[in-house]
Amino acid sequence: MGCSGCRVRFNFGKVLSKVSVFFTMVLIFTYFFYCLTGFCDSAPRTLYRQQVSDYDALDDHRRVLDELRPSPRLLPDAESQRNRSGSADAEQVDTPGQFPQHMSESANEESAQSNGIPVSNTFGTKRFPQAIIIGVKKGGTRALLEFLRIHPDVRAVGAEPHFFDRFYDKGLEWYRNLMPRTLDGQITMEKTPSYFVTKEAPSRVCTMNCQTKLIVVVRDPVTRAVSDYTQTLSKNPGLPSFQSLALKNSTTGLIDTTWSAVRIGLYAKHLENWLQHFPLSSFLFVSGERLVSDPAGEMGRVQDFLGLKRVVSDKHFYFNQTKGFPCLKKPEGSSRPRCLGKSKGRPHPQIPSEVLQRLRDFYRPFNHRFYQMSGQDFGWE
Repeated sequence: MGCSGCRVRFNFGKVLSKVSVFFTMVLIFTYFFYCLTGFCDSAPRTLYRQQVSDYDALDDHRRVLDELRPSPRLLPDAESQRNRSGSADAEQVDTPGQFPQHMSESANEESAQSNGIPVSNTFGTKRFPQAIIIGVKKGGTRALLEFLRIHPDVRAVGAEPHFFDRFYDKGLEWYRNLMPRTLDGQITMEKTPSYFVTKEAPSRVCTMNCQTKLIVVVRDPVTRAVSDYTQTLSKNPGLPSFQSLALKNSTTGLIDTTWSAVRIGLYAKHLENWLQHFPLSSFLFVSGERLVSDPAGEMGRVQDFLGLKRVVSDKHFYFNQTKGFPCLKKPEGSSRPRCLGKSKGRPHPQIPSEVLQRLRDFYRPFNHRFYQMSGQDFGWE
C-alpha cells in the first residue's frame, strides 16, 4: 500500500513536470512567433509614439503662444491677420455704409479660441480711439488708413464702425469693444467719413473725449462729387445723369444742395458745426490730392499730428500707373504689392463742361471760407 502510494505521487510529479515543460515551450514558441511578426516590441513602440505625439502637441502649443506673443513694441495686428487670412495679396476693398459683422473681437482672440488657448492669453487693452478720421467720403480716407497701418504704433479698426452716426444707441461700451487691443504707447484709431457731415457727431465724440484728434481728408469738392456719383452709379446703373441730380433746373443752373454728393462738399459749413465742440488745434486737414501726388509728404504731417515717429516714408510707396494712385510696396511674405481694391480709381463718366463750371462757381466762396477757417489754401479753382 505504502509503495503503491509513492509510485502514484512520483508519476504525478512526472506529469506535472511534463505539463510545465509543455507550457514553457508554448510560451517560448509564442514569444518567438510574435517577435518574428514584429509585434513583440509593439508596446514600447506605441509608448514611444505616444510620447513623441505628446511632445509635438506641446511644441505646437508653445509655438502658437510664441506667435501670439508680441514684440516689445508691436501688438499682433488684427487687421494684418485679416488681410493674411483672406489672401496674402488681397486688395483692400472699401464698403462705405456697410456695418461689419466681425468687429467684436480681434483676429488674435479668435485665433486663440480656435486653438483652445484662453482669451486671457491675448495682450493689450481695448481703448477708445485717441484719433478718428472723420471725413470726407471719396476724399482718400481709405488710402490714409491703409498707409497708417504700416506704422507699428497705430492700431485701427478696419471697417467703418458708424457709431457716432448710426449706432450711437448701442452705447460707448459697445463702441469700445469694437476697438483693437493696444499696448502702452500705441494709438487706437477708426475712420468713418460720414461723421463729418452728421450734425450730432461732434457733440457725441466730445462726450466720449473732447481731446480726440480729428483728421479730415478733403478733396476738390467738384471732383469729389463726380467720384461720389461714380461710386453710386456702379451700384445702381439706372441712376439719373449727374447734371440732372446736381442742378435744380437746367435753364437757371441753380445747384441742388439737397443732393448729398453736392452737400458733402460744403466743407466750411460742416467744419463750423465741429468747431462748436472742438478747437481748431484738434483738427488736421489732409489734402486728398497731395495724398496721391506726395503720399510720404502728407503722411509725414499725419505722423507729426499724431505724435508718432516718422516711420512711413517714401520707401513704402510706388505709383501705380494703371490705377492712378500710390500703392504700398510689396511687404515681406507677400508675392506682390498691396493696392486699394477695384472700387478705387474707377474711371469717371463724361460730365458736360458747363455743368462742372457751374459747380466750381458755386463752391468757390465756400472753398475760400474753408481756406480761412483751416488756415490752408488747397488751390481748388
